[in-house]
Amino acid sequence: MNYFLLILMTMMGSVASLLLKKASQRKKLAHLLKESYLYFGAFLYLSSALINIYLLRIFPYSIVLPLTAITYIWTLLVSFWFLNEKITFRKVFGVVCIIIGSITITQ
Repeated sequence: MNYFLLILMTMMGSVASLLLKKASQRKKLAHLLKESYLYFGAFLYLSSALINIYLLRIFPYSIVLPLTAITYIWTLLVSFWFLNEKITFRKVFGVVCIIIGSITITQ
């Protein structure tokens, strides 16, 4: 269950970044403050931070912090699906390194 929360936390952080990017496309501050993406993104970031605090109570810091790098995996996928960014070999290689490192740390 706790590892599920860790995965959820990383997904929420990645989606929050996407929503804040969408909100930031407004040119004027007054329009930005009316943007629902801003508030939903901020909510996801706050929720993710609260889950992170909870996980830090359960797992060692040396495990939780490195595993937050899983966020980069979600970010790669989210940017591909929703922003039409290209997935290059370098990006895939980086994700493979993150996966290997995550597995190594949790052993």
